[in-house]
Amino acid sequence: MATLGERLRSLRKEKRMTQSELAGLLEQSVRAYQYYESGQHVPEFPNLIALADFYDVSLDYLVGRSETRERQP
Repeated sequence: MATLGERLRSLRKEKRMTQSELAGLLEQSVRAYQYYESGQHVPEFPNLIALADFYDVSLDYLVGRSETRERQP
């Protein structure tokens, strides 16, 4: 299964966004967001929720615990 960083990178590229744009969305520095994608740091829980909401995926998918993107009702 993919790691959180790999999922973040893949989802960002699907949306054709830059790391800078995503960092702005999270109100983080570009360096902090780069650390998320590289796996050096893990986003705080509120940011994980914001990312899952933005990409419209489940938290389990985002963190690599599931291959199913869809959220459960």
